Amino acid sequence: MQKMFAPERRQIILEKLNKHQRVTVKELSREINVSEATLRMDLTKMEEDGLLQRTHGGAISIQNTDPETSFFTREKKNKSEKSAIAKKALELIADGQCIMLDASSTALELARILKEKSIRLTVVTSGINTALELHEHPDMTVILLGGIVKRGSYSLEGSLGIQILKQINIDLMFTSANGFSFEAGLTDFSVYEVELKKAMVHAAKKVVALLDHSKINKNSIASFASLDEIDILITDYAMPDSELKALKGQNIEVLIAPTDE
Repeated sequence: MQKMFAPERRQIILEKLNKHQRVTVKELSREINVSEATLRMDLTKMEEDGLLQRTHGGAISIQNTDPETSFFTREKKNKSEKSAIAKKALELIADGQCIMLDASSTALELARILKEKSIRLTVVTSGINTALELHEHPDMTVILLGGIVKRGSYSLEGSLGIQILKQINIDLMFTSANGFSFEAGLTDFSVYEVELKKAMVHAAKKVVALLDHSKINKNSIASFASLDEIDILITDYAMPDSELKALKGQNIEVLIAPTDE
């Protein structure tokens, strides 16, 4: 049997968790022909990345522990950094534009700032909370993409919203990710949400990545935007000159968001 690499194993684990809500090391070992020791290391790493919760002998879906844990835990993490990144992102937005916001907690932070601004916009989003945040703004048209809403999630998944994207001219897409690396670009842990995010990236004239320091040089399961699809990266991360030079070589503009800390 051909050797399976770690990202392939972890994608299989996530797919099984999405379907069955729980997995055991023994079952996984039999099904994908990998040692239990290797799988335990996979599960430990995936728990560190916030993808699942370890149990004795296996793991359970984080959506199975508390319906609100997944999104609201992420929303509270690095909140001041996300706020600084959102304020910096605001500088890119002009009156009359059509922008797109993904379902990330950082994009939601940007929506909260936009809500208080006197600005005329069309906002396309895959985030239910983001749409609710902006829908009463008198000068904003909010378009919520179609898709599947999963238990414990406040985002839309799948390909149902892709047809809408083909009918709209989008100036800027603001997106976050579970991880960003030079090898894989922007990555996320939901293989189902990634399908829609890929289409969102392709529909936008410019893609702006909103990434706090915890996301940089980190990989998740599935990639939704390669380096050549990213135009601007906004972060609080003190990026070394070597990394700045590498991103410049990929024609990615880096904007540093100053934080109070």
